[in-house]
Amino acid sequence: MMGALYAACGTLFTFLMTSLGAALVFCFRRSVGERAQRACLGFAAGVMSAASVFSLLCPAAEQAERMGALPWLTVTAGFALGVASIWLLDALTMRLRAMRLGTQAQTARQRTLLFTAVTLHNIPEGMAVGLAFALAARDGGLSLAAASTLALGIGVQNLPEGAAISLPLRQNGMSRVRSFGLGVLSGAVEPVFGVLVVLAVAAVEAMMPLLMAFAAGAMMLVVFEEMIPAAAGERLGVLCAMAGYVLMMALDLALG
Repeated sequence: MMGALYAACGTLFTFLMTSLGAALVFCFRRSVGERAQRACLGFAAGVMSAASVFSLLCPAAEQAERMGALPWLTVTAGFALGVASIWLLDALTMRLRAMRLGTQAQTARQRTLLFTAVTLHNIPEGMAVGLAFALAARDGGLSLAAASTLALGIGVQNLPEGAAISLPLRQNGMSRVRSFGLGVLSGAVEPVFGVLVVLAVAAVEAMMPLLMAFAAGAMMLVVFEEMIPAAAGERLGVLCAMAGYVLMMALDLALG
């Protein structure tokens, strides 16, 4: 019970950081300009790319090796499954919307993919934070410091992700409240799965490397297919992408 309580507290922080990023939608009186949208998408693309490598793929390979599995096989399989899942979702979304939405189909497809990728990637992150705090509840001391550092790093990463969902939705005419709500919803899975993983730790822990690689594959497909092309319309978007990547890389390497 104490482990679940610690996990809930730790993942609640990362969830609130996502919500704070989504709340940026209330800072704009009107719709967000195209230049600002490209900058936001570029920054989020950089953050998500670095998070995929340093927060998901590298830890997944290390954890798989500690478990006695083949790191390259586990990470490759999980990554490929993540890419395939989002690709299938993309194909299904295009098929369902093409007949009804006309010129709105592409925009709706992009938002669906972005929301799905960020939400999927938040699931193993919530599990990782939940497990870290559950271990801290058992061991205390340095374990609690490590869990807090992990939550801090993921929480900082979640800020631009929440904004990257809510701001483009507002740009497309959605109300501020609804845009904010979807941004918040993408992060709500973290406390849910953070607590669930503690309750089923033995079964889930063995699958964590695969789940982390799966989330990385899902994110990278969306980054390369949708976010970077949209941000690369001008140099500001590219610079913001590089800034996001450098920031997330530095945070992951510094905070471990």
